[in-house]
Amino acid sequence: MKILISFLIVFPFIGFSQSQNNIDSLLNVYVTTTVDSIRLKASNRITSYYLYRDISKAKEYGKKQLNIANNLNDIDGKIKANSHLSTIYTSLSEYDSAQFYIENTINLSKLSKDLTKQSIAIHSLVILEISRENYDKAEKLNNENLNLNLKIKDTFGLALSYDTAFTIYENKGQNLNALESALKSLELFEQLNEKIRVADALNKLAIMENVLENFDTSITYSKKALKVYEEYEDVEYQARILNILGISYKSKKDYVNAQNYFNQSIALSEKHNYKSIMLVSLPHLIDVQFEMKDYENAKKLIDKGLNIAEIIKSENMISYLNIRLANYFKYARNFDEAIQLLDLVQSNSSIDSYTLIEVYRIKSEIYKEQNKYKSALENFEIYKQLQDSSTLQKNISTINDLRVIHQTEQKEAEIALQNEEINSLNEKARADKLMKGLYAGGMFSFLAVSGLLFFGFKQRIKKNQIARENQEEIYKHEIEHKKKELTSQTLHLVQKNTFIQELMENLENIKKSPELFKTEFRRIVMLLKKENASDKDWEVFKTYFAEVHNDFDQKLKTLYTDISEKEIRLAAFLRMNLTTKEIAATLNVLPDSILKSKYRLKKKLNLDRDTDLTSFLNTI
Repeated sequence: MKILISFLIVFPFIGFSQSQNNIDSLLNVYVTTTVDSIRLKASNRITSYYLYRDISKAKEYGKKQLNIANNLNDIDGKIKANSHLSTIYTSLSEYDSAQFYIENTINLSKLSKDLTKQSIAIHSLVILEISRENYDKAEKLNNENLNLNLKIKDTFGLALSYDTAFTIYENKGQNLNALESALKSLELFEQLNEKIRVADALNKLAIMENVLENFDTSITYSKKALKVYEEYEDVEYQARILNILGISYKSKKDYVNAQNYFNQSIALSEKHNYKSIMLVSLPHLIDVQFEMKDYENAKKLIDKGLNIAEIIKSENMISYLNIRLANYFKYARNFDEAIQLLDLVQSNSSIDSYTLIEVYRIKSEIYKEQNKYKSALENFEIYKQLQDSSTLQKNISTINDLRVIHQTEQKEAEIALQNEEINSLNEKARADKLMKGLYAGGMFSFLAVSGLLFFGFKQRIKKNQIARENQEEIYKHEIEHKKKELTSQTLHLVQKNTFIQELMENLENIKKSPELFKTEFRRIVMLLKKENASDKDWEVFKTYFAEVHNDFDQKLKTLYTDISEKEIRLAAFLRMNLTTKEIAATLNVLPDSILKSKYRLKKKLNLDRDTDLTSFLNTI
């Protein structure tokens, strides 16, 4: 659910524990001291204090911090100042300025040869790409950063990478990966006893519980996080979590509470100029106004939101708000304006499934109001088909199962820790054995006991090895099972669509004889088209295919970022060694169409004339 977007901007430089007394003291030091190095440290802490409390003051002192650092040529000081400013400008949705300071931070971090600071700089770049809605690029950068944190054994940085991964996966609709990332970040932050970061993880879990329609659980998580944010005077994240609370109450149809929380979120966002947070709250508040029949106030909020979305150039938010504007025109019975606006939204090539579903739903309602029942039915059927095949509905049961998987992973981690302890004790036992000549008499009994312990540990190692071998055997059986399922699913697609194609040809012949099924023909064809090569069948096939072929679709997306979903589907069928005729039957198109698609795909993959497309795809 992209409308639940929650940009996470975090830096370990930031200190949340400073009280008002401390900030007064720091401001006094900054004004009275004549020593630039002291003023640099004071300005750093002042900027940190204001970063999530008063963004305008943070910006003021961040620039002063950078000027002092530049005058002193203090590399560490310049890194911190540029990091602060990149965070500030990202929060203000001034992305070009944020990019400038992030690039400075990365270059300075490389100059300092400090890998931890490089990781922090890359993290800020990930946040910027999320803010720009470049989720694929953000995911690639975040994965690189995660590996860097593993390499340098930075637990805090690793937790941040998992935390940020949640936001990326949630916006890409990959709910399983999102929840897994949130659980990992929560576990690491709890180990580090990072209270404010635990609140951030609770924030993420609140979003996922909302997606799962566990609204009461989401509210519980949100209120726990809100309490921490208030304690730490973190106004930005107060605004974010108030928005999540509003969404939960809206979903429960408690519009009074929903309106209250959205208004609080918007008020904080306006006060501190958090445009992106306002753009999350406004569409939801507009929906609440519609439910409460306050159409004129809804229109004012729509105009306000569109103005902000145009300023920060957020195409998705413009689409969301145009959907609301079309809804307003529908209530005002300006049907032609509503349809024109919906056509404009639909023409956007980057439109997401959530928005597309809403387009068809509102169009269906408008055509019904106009007594255009044929158009109303056509749009309603497309709306229902898209809704039934949505990723959210398919993944709910899988996401719930992840809690069990997470518990299993914790147990496996405990076993791994035991194995490390066993190896350590084995090394100690070998060292003791080498020393036995020096302690021949008095150490005899100790070595005997050590021998017994060593034997016990060897038995445990043997049991663990047997368990691993058994698990490997289970995995082999599972892979074979998935291969059979994939083959079965492919045959099902081919047979099903071949059957439908033949049946429709027969119906066309029947149509030529008016006396046969004259009144029933259109209804039968419509039902068959609805079932033909549905997205649901494709999504089931894709799930099996990814499991057997090691995330083939993700690899293609990584290598060729502009590849479309239709091209990935064709590539998958080719990798299954289906013939052109079989693929055409599966997709219910002519073989010539498949040949043209293969030619375009080969061109997009930059393959020369002599390279066989199927052979190439089998190497990925």
